[in-house]
Amino acid sequence: MNEMEDTDSPVIEEVADEPIASAVAVAGHPLHAMSVHFPIALVVATLGCDVFYWWSGDPFWLRAGLWSAGFAFFAGLGAGMVGTAELLLVSGIRVRAASWTHAVAAMMLIATIGTNWGLRLTEPDAVLPHGMMLSVLASIFTGLAGWHGGKLVFDHGIGLIISEKD
Repeated sequence: MNEMEDTDSPVIEEVADEPIASAVAVAGHPLHAMSVHFPIALVVATLGCDVFYWWSGDPFWLRAGLWSAGFAFFAGLGAGMVGTAELLLVSGIRVRAASWTHAVAAMMLIATIGTNWGLRLTEPDAVLPHGMMLSVLASIFTGLAGWHGGKLVFDHGIGLIISEKD
């Protein structure tokens, strides 16, 4: 892990000593890491529905985008609640800057997909161009949140289970 390589800094040593075991887990497997795949896939699917609607004009893609955006929003709320619980309950997660950056990007993502879903519910004809722009923005926030979530896993070891065999 990268933060362990630079042990000359007392700040990094202090952060590295904080516990990082998941507080919301099933058999040691963090629920947040398991639940983020659904909103990620659905945000990308919503963008895909918008592109196919723009390309074909088929109203099927409007309906598919409505359902995809709605499920993305509710799946994101669920993943966000579990992630927020982890952030608040585990001090080793709370002290890392990447955790807060990940949380802010994820909350912006949830707000954007909620707005996108609300737009589709109230004004289906506004999908082009406003819904597509919201889908692109949500995809950007997905990338940002995923990047910082990946930093937490790969650079800080958050959510990893290290067995005695390893």
